[in-house]
Amino acid sequence: MKRLITTQMLLAIGMMATAQVKTPVSEFNLAGPYAVSAPFAIDTVDVQGKKFDPVSQLGSIALTSHFTGKFSGQVLPSLPDSKSVGLLSFYVNNSDFIKGKIEVKGPKHSKLFIDGVEAGGELKLAPEHHTFTIQYLAEPKDTDSIQVVFDTPTSITYQLTPNHPYMVHDLTDGKRVRGVNLSADGQFVCVSYQTTDRGGNTRWNYELRDVKSGRLISQPSRNPRWMPKSIAWLEEEKEGSHRVLYKVDPKTGVRTRFAYDIPEGSYTVAPTEDYLIFTLEEEGPQEDKEVFEILEMDDRQPGWRKRSYLAKYDIKTGMTQRITFGNKGEYLYDISQDGSKLLVISNRSRLTKRPTTVSDVFVMDAQTLKVDTLLSGAEFLGSGSFSPDGSQVLFVGNPEAFNRIGCQLPAEVTPSMTENELFLFDIASKQVKPLTKDFDPSINDVDWSWTDGQIYFSAEDRDYVNMFVLNPNTGNVAKLPVKGDYTYRFNMAAHAPVLAYLSYKTMEPASAYVATIKNAKFNAHSIMFNGKEALGDAEIGTCQDWNFTNSKGDTVYGRLYLPKDFDATKKYPMIVYYYGGCSPVSRYFESPYAPQYWNSLGYVAYILEPSGATGFGQEWASRHVNTAGRGPAEDIIEGTKKICVAHPFINKDKIGCMGASYGGFMTQYLQTQTDIFAAAVSHAGIANHTSYWGEGYWGYNYSEVSMANSYPWSHRQLYVDQSPLFNADKIHTPLLLLHGNADTNVPLIESLQMFTALKLLGREVSLVEVEGENHHILDYSKKEKWLATQMAWFQKWLKDDPTWWDALYPKKHL
Repeated sequence: MKRLITTQMLLAIGMMATAQVKTPVSEFNLAGPYAVSAPFAIDTVDVQGKKFDPVSQLGSIALTSHFTGKFSGQVLPSLPDSKSVGLLSFYVNNSDFIKGKIEVKGPKHSKLFIDGVEAGGELKLAPEHHTFTIQYLAEPKDTDSIQVVFDTPTSITYQLTPNHPYMVHDLTDGKRVRGVNLSADGQFVCVSYQTTDRGGNTRWNYELRDVKSGRLISQPSRNPRWMPKSIAWLEEEKEGSHRVLYKVDPKTGVRTRFAYDIPEGSYTVAPTEDYLIFTLEEEGPQEDKEVFEILEMDDRQPGWRKRSYLAKYDIKTGMTQRITFGNKGEYLYDISQDGSKLLVISNRSRLTKRPTTVSDVFVMDAQTLKVDTLLSGAEFLGSGSFSPDGSQVLFVGNPEAFNRIGCQLPAEVTPSMTENELFLFDIASKQVKPLTKDFDPSINDVDWSWTDGQIYFSAEDRDYVNMFVLNPNTGNVAKLPVKGDYTYRFNMAAHAPVLAYLSYKTMEPASAYVATIKNAKFNAHSIMFNGKEALGDAEIGTCQDWNFTNSKGDTVYGRLYLPKDFDATKKYPMIVYYYGGCSPVSRYFESPYAPQYWNSLGYVAYILEPSGATGFGQEWASRHVNTAGRGPAEDIIEGTKKICVAHPFINKDKIGCMGASYGGFMTQYLQTQTDIFAAAVSHAGIANHTSYWGEGYWGYNYSEVSMANSYPWSHRQLYVDQSPLFNADKIHTPLLLLHGNADTNVPLIESLQMFTALKLLGREVSLVEVEGENHHILDYSKKEKWLATQMAWFQKWLKDDPTWWDALYPKKHL
């Protein structure tokens, strides 16, 4: 008897587990009904011998028709004296994967569409904002009823309004502002937009606006390239085999030919507009395609043997002449404002000493081509530009440039090569002055204004990107009152104190602004595109700063993201995320690692900026060097523990972590150091420092940053002891390895090594490859499944629900 009761109990439990919930839909949005007529001669057959099918008339109404009313009755609306078609719709927002059925009964002729795709009765709804649409065909005075019922494991909540949590297609689809570009006098601005439709179709459009009024002047078919002096832009045409440039007046649209039969290649217009400088390429020596020699590490890269050279095109004569020659390759950095001088750089390998690439920098007379060598074998330098009078050069470089003249750190400490400073080089005396040695933000983009002589630049400022103005005479730096939290793609008018820029807010897509500047302040500040528009009907949660003091006494900065319907009495699983390169996880809203999306799926998210990130000063950034993750990992573990103590709504037993590239390495490494995570995701992560050092196109280059002057043969403790692969037996966390199998930065073998190790150890591990994708997953449909894979893994392990994962990767009986 006891055994019988136990069996009955098990049966009951099984029935409960498989019990379905039926949810009827009783309200709809309504479009129509609209009259339709049968075509002529419907009593005949078509060319295929088929009779007319009334269902074909359902195509008379588009799925995107404007809904003018509501419907909640039993009998479908119809017309008294004509056949008609109508459209019913509603929305479902689900934060977990739903598998079940939907049944549509009543209309004699109808079709069901889910997210614009015709559907049957089976439901497999990934977490998303879903649109359900029913087309129906009615006879005159029809009395067909409509019944729509969901049959799912849990009840379905539907709605008639399009508002929804921020989901994955809000991340990939819609209209975004991508650029702002000012005319030389600052009177006109061109704003560039990219619009992506569901499915991945992308189009670009451009708006030419008056800066003062914001009035739309025209919509050019291409992104205008403004002249540096004239109030006009350049348009390119192909006339037979000839490449031709036309100047276009922005007010009248009148075109005049500017340059005819120019070379194929990128070009820069001289500030004086009397010549162009082209960067052209010539092929290097070719090898046997079957058996070939590799000259050095970079020779694995396609096109490495090509060499660039410069050519000058004279506008008056139409003559092109080559102005540089050699086997190293030359690039144009800048042209002086008076057009008399060119700033030219040539890079060359020096593999036996760090840095392995050095630069020769020249000033060339634009008329005589006479060259003055400014620097030979310069180390740790980036870009350069002339001062307005052409007497100085402004260089961007890291703290080791110019024999560490801009370095704050003791001689025995190696700074990060990705922390950027500004240096002023005097051409006559060849003396160097560091401009930002005591300025903690890390320099991004720079523009030395011809109008007011000030240096404008953007910089990583902790986890913000802000804009600053530097007075080269006094060295004073002032922060500009830009809007938003992440400023990028700024553009200065060539001959006016006008600045255009794009900026994200922490919880909002980018907006476009134009400002007039005087004395480091904005006289006028106009918005050209409001990023809120890009959110559409999506609703997002909230973000709050959450910093902590670590055991070393340092402040570690971070942010806590909460769902829009956050309830502090509930327990939430949490996803932890951290930087992937050396830059901090900024407030860039459109990252594929989007906490606002994770919030919509029911997670809280913690983003922190552990030691080693740039933007917090040279000392903090230097902690990335020769630590192989130890210090950053300690900060992540400590911060995760402390944020759980401070916030009881976080379920400390259901925490996941995720990272990519260096962050993917960090994800793997963390699992060898702690058991606080219930699941982990590593995209393109480094498992073995030694193999990565010699594999990727840039493995040895990156090791110059992270393992400065340390090598596998000299620093085994870094390359072996700190590699996750050599500690794989310590990993017990379920680990998902994601990798593009065409990754040339961190090759697939890194994930394969860890996958092999954990499989042999009998640990929970999955490896998902993305066909044909490199370090970043860019293909629309592949990116869609890649993102779903991440979140399905977390749903499986943080929510104890494998439904989504099993739908993406069904179990195989092998």
